[in-house]
Amino acid sequence: MAIFLNKDSKVIVQGMTGATGMKHTKLMLADGTNIVGGVNPRKAGTSVDIDGTEIPVFGTVAEAIEKTGANVSVLFVPPAFAKAAVVEAIDAEIPLAVVITEGIAVHDSAAFYAYAVSQGNKTRIIGPNCPGLITPGQSNAGIIPGDITKPGRIGLVSKSGTLTYQMMYELRDIGFSSAVGIGGDPVIGTTHIDALAAFEADPDTDLIVMIGEIGGDAEERAAAFIKDNVKKPVVGYVAGFTAPEGKTMGHAGAIVSGSSGTAAAKKEALEAAGVKVGKTPTETAKLAREILAG
Repeated sequence: MAIFLNKDSKVIVQGMTGATGMKHTKLMLADGTNIVGGVNPRKAGTSVDIDGTEIPVFGTVAEAIEKTGANVSVLFVPPAFAKAAVVEAIDAEIPLAVVITEGIAVHDSAAFYAYAVSQGNKTRIIGPNCPGLITPGQSNAGIIPGDITKPGRIGLVSKSGTLTYQMMYELRDIGFSSAVGIGGDPVIGTTHIDALAAFEADPDTDLIVMIGEIGGDAEERAAAFIKDNVKKPVVGYVAGFTAPEGKTMGHAGAIVSGSSGTAAAKKEALEAAGVKVGKTPTETAKLAREILAG
């Protein structure tokens, strides 16, 4: 089992023919991802050879779905064109759109997320400004390195891309059912809570690792959800204990004002919900090991 992505997922890449899209399409293919097409209106009807695999390029997402049965799109589209690309994916009713692009205006992200809701939430959006998601040994949709871990029984949801990679590496000997990088922008499609609910329902996930960071109240809301709905053990880490108040740190959403959004407040909320919280990624991995060892 896995959440959101598995070996049967048929993946298209919006923006595949650009430099970044090509680079990561090649890496996703190497990880065994079933990439069935790319989308670029200017190159419709052509194909791209990637290490001996011929991938057709379609003019629209709808055409790609019609011809290939695609059910996942990974978007490597520049920020100025990202909103239109996501709206196109929503209009085509693709079940999963993974928006890797960073630097998308918050207004645009809010607009395409609201549009997805208005269309009946037929398309799950992951991101933007995220590393995507991976189900090790099955499929990889995004930019997470595929060689740093193996299949296992830990579920990972993280705001931070680099901390996703570190946690996967720290626990590489145990392995992961799925790892989801949800992104750290102020407006994102899939939240900690969405991933927690999916991992709780996944019979092949025994423990969940949740990585948050300063800013906003997503982790506090996740803590309340865990307390009421999650029976599986959850281990947490919150990045930003030493961040100065009132200063935006890295991710667009990571700003602290007063006690709201601080790492300490998030840690307190999570611990009150029964989540063991590490002070460092390595300590968090150690807590996960101890729980799984019983």
